[in-house]
Formats: sequence, C-alpha cells, structure tokens
Amino acid sequence: MHISPLVAPDAELSNNEVLRYSRHLLIPEVGLEGQKRLKNCRVLVIGAGGLGSPVLLYLAAAGVGTLGIVDFDVVDESNLQRQVIHKQSNIGKRKSISARDTIKEINPHVQVVLHEERLEAANAQAIISGYDLIVDGTDNFATRYLVNDVCVLSKKPYVWGSIYRFEGQVSVFWENAPGDVGLNYRDLYPEPPPPEMAPSCAEGGVLGILCASIGSMMATEAIKLITGIGETLLGRLAVYDALDMSYRFIPIKRAPVRTPITQLIDYQEFCGGKQTTKLQNSIPVISALELREMQEKGEAIQLIDVRGIEEWNIVRIEGATHIPKNKMMSEDVLSKMNKKDFIVVHCKMGARSKDVLIEMQKHGFTNAKSLDGGILAWIKDVDQSLPSY
Repeated sequence: MHISPLVAPDAELSNNEVLRYSRHLLIPEVGLEGQKRLKNCRVLVIGAGGLGSPVLLYLAAAGVGTLGIVDFDVVDESNLQRQVIHKQSNIGKRKSISARDTIKEINPHVQVVLHEERLEAANAQAIISGYDLIVDGTDNFATRYLVNDVCVLSKKPYVWGSIYRFEGQVSVFWENAPGDVGLNYRDLYPEPPPPEMAPSCAEGGVLGILCASIGSMMATEAIKLITGIGETLLGRLAVYDALDMSYRFIPIKRAPVRTPITQLIDYQEFCGGKQTTKLQNSIPVISALELREMQEKGEAIQLIDVRGIEEWNIVRIEGATHIPKNKMMSEDVLSKMNKKDFIVVHCKMGARSKDVLIEMQKHGFTNAKSLDGGILAWIKDVDQSLPSY
C-alpha cells in the first residue's frame, strides 16, 4: 500500500550531489525533494552478509545520508560467492569495516556508523532508536523476532528479507503504520519453527545471485518508504523462485490471536536455541586429533557422516560411511546398528551430529560420540589437503 514519506526533505544537496544523483532528479516521482529525503534519512542495515551487501551498496549509491551497519563477524573466503560488498583482500577483516570501506569508495557523501556487536535484547533498543528505518537481512529467527519486537515498541518500520537455496522472500512490517494496516513479523510467523527445521545457508546452500535479487527488492522498498513513492509491500509477502523465474505476492493479515508486544524476551529460548544448546552440551564429543590417534592405533571405529549428499560429494573423511541426518535418526536405521560399537558421528561443524546423537541416546546408544567441530575441524587439525567449504 502507499505510505507517506518517512522523513522530511530537510537536507540540501551540493553541486556535486546534484550531478551524482541527476538520474534520480529527472524522475518526477523522486525529484529534488525525494533526493533530499534520502539524504536526510538514517537507515540501519542489520547484517553485512548476503542480503546486507546489495542493500548497503544500492542505498549508498542512492544517496541515503546515514547508513548504520550491525555486524560482528569477519570476512571468510566462503562469503565471497554472494557477499559482493567484500573482496579477496578483505578476508579476515571485520565485515562492518570492509563494508564501510566499500561504501566510501562508492559514495563519499554517505556517513557510515558501525555497530560491531551482536544485536541482543540488551542493546537492540539503544541501537535501533537512532535510525528512521531498519532493514533486516539476518539469517536466524531469534534475531528476526528481536528486530520485530524492538521495531514494534519503538514504532519504526522495517524491511525484511530471507533467502534459501533458490527462493527468497521480502516484506515490509510496520505495526504503527498510518491507518489500520499495521502488521509485524509475528503476523507472518506467529511461532518460530523448531531449530532442526530451520537450516542455515551454511548447511543448505544458497544461489549467490539470489542475494542480489532479494537484496535489490529490499533496497527498493526502503527507498519507496523514505520517499513516499509507489506501493510498498506492507501487507504483502513477495516470494521469488529463481529456478522458475516466478514471483508470487501473498496477502498478509493480522494473526487471529495476537499477544501484545510489551517488552523484550529471551529470544534464544523462544526459538528453542537454549534447549537445543543445553542438550547438545551434554553430548560426548571427540576431537579431530583424538579420532586420528585412535585410527592410527587401529582401534575399531564406525565413522558416520550425516551431512547431505552434496556436502559428501565435496569432501569426505576416508573410511566414513554416509548416512544423511534424517535417515540416520530413523527407527529403521538405528534398530539395525550395534549399540556396543564405538561410533563417531560427524557433520560440517558439529551441530547436526549432536542432534543425531541425542536421538541415538534415546535408543540406548551409550558408546557414541560427535566429532567436535565436524569435518571442518578435521580439515584444519588433521588433513589440510582436503578442500574446505
């Protein structure tokens, strides 16, 4: 729906800015006034990763006056396939600093504010309070619900997007939008999915260019909100399928049963993360070096790889047997295994293998361990000749 401009056109444009943004100024719907609104706006982008990269690049190029970046992570080589704001020379550098440096090369007129910390209930309100619009490109449900609740309490709009493999989603949420149209993220997802049903891109993968498609939609929605042009995605969910090259727009209605948001909560617990972590912390583990030592001694070990077939095809530990997680946790498979065998289960980083061991313990397996750190720890500590991913 159409929304009035988010900020006033108070800022003045220099001669250099008039030249830089001339293609915007020629559009009647944007014009000089719209460009001044962009310059006067403060936008917080949460995450400088796959979605945050194109959002930051295009909002900076568009002339948003102040861009805040929330990110505490560092650039890894595996990020470069999709996080286009970072470069090879930035590997090992803080993502927020890398993003700031790229933005300054794109548009020196943009002020960049860094928040090099994890967004949590203790700091989220203080950080978000300094901005007019929030853009959420995070990849975990706990942060999404946190951002939503803070925006509801602070009466701020935010643009949300998500990606997985070939599909992406985008919407706009604003509980206190003008008129009786206020919606928030809980209207779309009243409850978070179980942790085991919410794989990350690190586990399931993502088509790199999908980030550009969804990120550009998010940046477009931000510009429309700031300038008051067009019809926003408030009240609609845009779903993009890159394989089919198809777009669907699904109406979002207020949830029938709504619990008023009056305060922030423990979002890790709300999303089941603490319970999962507590269970996983009780799982016995073995280090990559300990496993290697046992192998060299010729001890009997049944090594089971519970990753997906795509990951198995990329790299594997010699001697491992491949049984994907869902199959490994089935009654049919577990009933055929010898509970007396010493079993080591592993995945990429250790989380999925611990989930498997939790299920195995329920079936009476007491002589099984998870490879601490997964195959990535094996590559790092034992066999650096293997490819990482």
